[in-house]
Amino acid sequence: MAISMTEAAARHVNRYLSRRGKGIGVRLGVKTTGCSGLAYKLEYVDEVQPDDVVFEDHGIKVLIDPKSLAYIDGTELDFVREGLNEGFKFHNPNERDRCGCGESFRI
Repeated sequence: MAISMTEAAARHVNRYLSRRGKGIGVRLGVKTTGCSGLAYKLEYVDEVQPDDVVFEDHGIKVLIDPKSLAYIDGTELDFVREGLNEGFKFHNPNERDRCGCGESFRI
């Protein structure tokens, strides 16, 4: 499988990287936290690390560390606006449960 992103997410990342003046894409991973166990982490990156797994969608690179890939393989990254709020949303087919506050998930 792979990691993908919607056009809305790609546009948002591209705009941010343009304003930032540097960068090649985003790094997506997971960390242990919250009530359900895992939480997504997302950061803008300037260079590929030797062990990164690289996917590209809509001209944007998505870098994943190999340890996180097992938890997020098949995930689609989206950028949504809901009322006054906006942010990235993760559509992960591996998620089995999500905590009530929305901060963490379980595989």
